[in-house]
Amino acid sequence: MSDYLGRVNEEQDFFKKILNKIPGFIGYVERQTRRAADKLLRDTIADHFEGLWQRISNLQREVIATKGVEYVGDLEAASIKLRQFIDRIRTATYGFAGFFDAIKVNTEELNAIYQYDLTLLDLEDSVRQSIDTIESSLGAEDLSEAVKNLVSLSQQCIDAFEKRKEVIVTFAGASEEVPPDNS
Repeated sequence: MSDYLGRVNEEQDFFKKILNKIPGFIGYVERQTRRAADKLLRDTIADHFEGLWQRISNLQREVIATKGVEYVGDLEAASIKLRQFIDRIRTATYGFAGFFDAIKVNTEELNAIYQYDLTLLDLEDSVRQSIDTIESSLGAEDLSEAVKNLVSLSQQCIDAFEKRKEVIVTFAGASEEVPPDNS
């Protein structure tokens, strides 16, 4: 088994040697990898929120059936905000080219972006819990606080994504000031 591992490592070293002979190619591969990782993460988050959006749509029908018509407008507002959030994630510029074109991305910059990604994932849990609360409270006297919380969380999703985008644009602008490393 270790012979195979050694052989794979040797082949990788050979591949790295070839890449080092082609100016800028390693940077190109790294940029493409960062872009692909960003797209994969955004698609995963959008897919998760798509399921939550569907639950809100179903919840609207259930609220109408339980004579909670007064909550339909707020549930629709939450639904629209989540739909905007999902659409923004899915249609964001692929890989935020200005940022990901920088050959060297600072660890601090990546950490800032990853913090916003974590915020988006935490918001997914919060939105899910909020929907769970509403579903378990159907038919109760007052759903207004639970519904208002869902609307607020839906807006927070949009705000968090916009802040993530601002961080990337800020770092992309800063990286454009540094000439690319052509080694």
